[in-house]
Amino acid sequence: MSIARLQKETLTNLPFYEERVDLACAFRWTARLNMHEAVANHFSLAVNNDGTRFLMNPNQVHFSRVKASDLIEIDANDPDTLSGPNAPDPTAWGLHGAVHRNVPHARCVMHVHSIHATVLASLADSTMPPIDQNSAMFFNRHVVDAHYGGLAFEEEGERCSQLLADPKVKVMVMGNHGVLVIGDTVADAFNRMFYFERAAETYIKALWTGRPLRTLSDAIAEKAASEMDDYPGQAERHLAELKAILDEQEPAYRN
Repeated sequence: MSIARLQKETLTNLPFYEERVDLACAFRWTARLNMHEAVANHFSLAVNNDGTRFLMNPNQVHFSRVKASDLIEIDANDPDTLSGPNAPDPTAWGLHGAVHRNVPHARCVMHVHSIHATVLASLADSTMPPIDQNSAMFFNRHVVDAHYGGLAFEEEGERCSQLLADPKVKVMVMGNHGVLVIGDTVADAFNRMFYFERAAETYIKALWTGRPLRTLSDAIAEKAASEMDDYPGQAERHLAELKAILDEQEPAYRN
C-alpha cells in the first residue's frame, strides 16, 4: 500500500471525518469571504445526541489554515477543559460550551464579527427589518442581545445561551459584539450565516442612501421566511459546491 493511500485511509478513519471536512470547508470559505477576525472567532458542531460533545477549531489558528484533523473534540460538561494540553480559547469555551450545554437544538454554532452584521450590532436598534427577500428570511427568527457584558467568558456565555431557548430563533445579533448563528448541520448554519451577512449589508447600504425604506408587511415577511425555512436542499448544495471548489484549489483542507 502506498504512503499516500495509507495516509488517506488514516484520515478517513478519524472520528466524525465527514463532519470535520464540512467544518474545515466552512472555516476556509469564511476567510475567503473576509468574514473572519484574525485568529479569533469560532465554529462548533455537536457530535453526540444531547449536543454536549462538540468539535471546534483549535486555539488561535487562522480560519484559512484549518484542516479536518485540526479540529478538537470538547466536552461541554468537563470543568477541566481549559487545563488540558489542547485547551480551546477561553471565550470559545465560554460561549460555545454554554450554548451546546444549554441549547440541544443548536447542533452547529457559528460566531463571527463580520463587518455588516457587526455594524448592525452597533446600532441602537439592531433588529433586521424585512426590506428584501434575504432579510425577510430572518423575520421572527433572530433575537438581539442588548446587554453586552464583556468578553464571552463563562458567565457571559451562559447569559447569551438563554436567548436561544426558542427553537425558531436561529440568529443572535450580539449587541456591540457580532453575530451568532445556529443550525442543524454545518451546511445549515453556514448558509444562514452567509445570508444574514448579505442581508445586513443590503440594510446598512440602504440606510446610507438616507431615503425611506420599503419594508415588507409582517404577513409577507413571515410568508417569505416560512418558504425559505422549507426550501429544499439549498444549504446542502451551497456547501457541496464550496467543497468542490476547495477540492480543486486547496484540497489540504480535507487532511
